[in-house]
Amino acid sequence: IPGLGRTTLQAALAQDLPVLQAGTLALVLLAAVATAVCRIAARLFVGPALRDGALGTLHRPRPPARRFQPLGYGAALIAVIVLGLPRDPLALNTGERLQAPSLAHPFGTDALGRDLLARVGHGALDTLLLALAISVAALCIGVLLGLVPRLSGPVADTVNAVPPVLAALLVTAVAGSGAATPALAVTAVAWAPLAAHTSALLHQERATLHLTATRGLGAGRWYLLRRELLPAVLPPVTRHALLRLPGVALALASLGFLGLGAQPPSPEWGLLLAENQPYAERAPWAVLAPAAVLALLGALAVTSAGGVRWRSRARSSQGPAPTAPPGKRPAPAKDRALVGAR
Repeated sequence: IPGLGRTTLQAALAQDLPVLQAGTLALVLLAAVATAVCRIAARLFVGPALRDGALGTLHRPRPPARRFQPLGYGAALIAVIVLGLPRDPLALNTGERLQAPSLAHPFGTDALGRDLLARVGHGALDTLLLALAISVAALCIGVLLGLVPRLSGPVADTVNAVPPVLAALLVTAVAGSGAATPALAVTAVAWAPLAAHTSALLHQERATLHLTATRGLGAGRWYLLRRELLPAVLPPVTRHALLRLPGVALALASLGFLGLGAQPPSPEWGLLLAENQPYAERAPWAVLAPAAVLALLGALAVTSAGGVRWRSRARSSQGPAPTAPPGKRPAPAKDRALVGAR
């Protein structure tokens, strides 16, 4: 079926620059129009009371997340990795092609007789570690650029609507397809949501009364940034980055599925899905194994972020720290804690 996405992908793989430029321009314009429509809709749907934060007290904290869910998901993911690492992911045995799960091969085998548990375990080193590194880099870039919204705002709004696949096509056209292509492509677009989140929280925090009072007591910019703004912005943005970790891993897997990332015989999870897709009806376990591990990663990230969110709300419900009287400098954090305890 012909389409804009398939045409652009084929042009990138064939390095047909005119067709690639035309397809990229059309996709970027589509992303810009979608972003503008979303911003206009947000202004229409969100009233002035919600924009000013007047109804913030009506939001009740959610009940605490179950403590043992992240531990269970993490233990299951670690068990898969630990059990798969001692096995050889490249050992071929054509006599055991597409075998069902058994004691010898808990996840079954693929079309070449390779153990799927070994390939999933070794692929975790490529997918998980790379996704974690990209998330950390995107968090740092997003926070730094989010602190200067006048410079990064227009760029973040446009990049936020660009999918990683489009960025991967551009990287492939410039540097070619390789192991570094997915990392560069996902990093190029993963910072934009975090930068927008940082800018929104910074704008909201600057409008609070306690920050105005602290500024009136003589606090400088660096003091406000270190003691007030960054402590209020970093925890929610970090939780946001943690929630996006499975999305980053899935983006890496999708690029590998399209053939823009690691190449065979690498056990990368997206490449595992692409290799075993033709045998999904005959041997569904060959596709379910990497897909289940990706779903497990998503569940782990969501439950962990939910627990961190509840702890931060529980701490914030204890009330703000007391401020210094007029004419005095703000007290250090240790002194404020002692005053609160008294």
